[in-house]
Order: sequence, then structure tokens, then C-alpha cells
Amino acid sequence: MRLSRAASRYAKAILDLAVEKNEANAVNEDMKTVLTTINGNKELRDFMSSPLINADQKRGALHQIFKGVNQISTNAFDLLVTNKRSDILMDVATMYIIRFEEMNKREIATVTTAVEITADLEQKVLAKAKELAGKEITLEKKIDETILGGFILRVGDQEINASVANKLGALKREFAQ
Repeated sequence: MRLSRAASRYAKAILDLAVEKNEANAVNEDMKTVLTTINGNKELRDFMSSPLINADQKRGALHQIFKGVNQISTNAFDLLVTNKRSDILMDVATMYIIRFEEMNKREIATVTTAVEITADLEQKVLAKAKELAGKEITLEKKIDETILGGFILRVGDQEINASVANKLGALKREFAQ
């Protein structure tokens, strides 16, 4: 995942302010909500990145969609819209979460599966991720039907690809030789 420098800078500033005001946990929850909401809604992503939509409409939409979020988060939305950077809101949320986890000496592990994983399997994946990272892990689950089956576990810069699609690709390359 390649995130912009601007997103990293906004996220750092938001985190610094949230820590100063002792509201970093609440803002982290807000950023998780922002990330899942925008990630799951193509129309919202298009709306936020459209140069045809004016700042007031974007600001109003964000305030309406994310009612009840922390004031720091609301101010961050306003700042991004004012600076014509609303298109990087999802990246800012991602960077905030990453920085928050690093600050708390935790790492984010991402497990991608073709279907929703069971609680038992989730615990096994979490244990393996903790073993790989050597520290506390926050597990982020994604569903990608294109992997057909199995899973892909990413912890930091390490990846375990036990997906059916990967194994089929390896067989295809082997037969091509």
C-alpha cells in the first residue's frame, strides 16, 4: 500500500493533537469507521475526490455521514476539505491507525480470505501473526473472492500467501516451463 506523504503528515498532526487532548483512542475508533465506510462505498470515494463538488457539499456530507465522531476528527475533515485534500481522507485514516498502533507498540496484521473466517480460525491466525511480529497484533480482516480459498496473512513486511489462487498460479508457471 503506497500512501502519500501528505496523508502521513496530516495523520501525524491529528495524532499529536489527539494525544495532547488525551483523545487518541476515540479518534482511532473514528478513523477505523472512516476507513471502513469509505473503503466500502465507491460512490463516497468518487464524491470525495470529485473536483466538481464544492467544499461545502463535501463538508456537509462528511458531517452527516460521520455524526457523533470526536471533535478532532470533525476538525480534520474540515481541514482536508478546506485544503482541497478530501480525496486523501481514506489514506489519512489509514496512516492515523498505523501511527496509533506503532505508538502503542502494536502492529496491524491483515488477513485476506475468500469468505468470512470463523472465530476459531481467527484466533489461530492471530497467534501466528503474534509469532511472526513478536509483539501485540491488531487483526484486520478483508474478504477477496478472487483468491478462491485459503488466506493471505501480511504482518509488516512479511507475507504468507496460502491462497488457492497463488498455488494455482505456481502450478501454471511450473507447467509452462
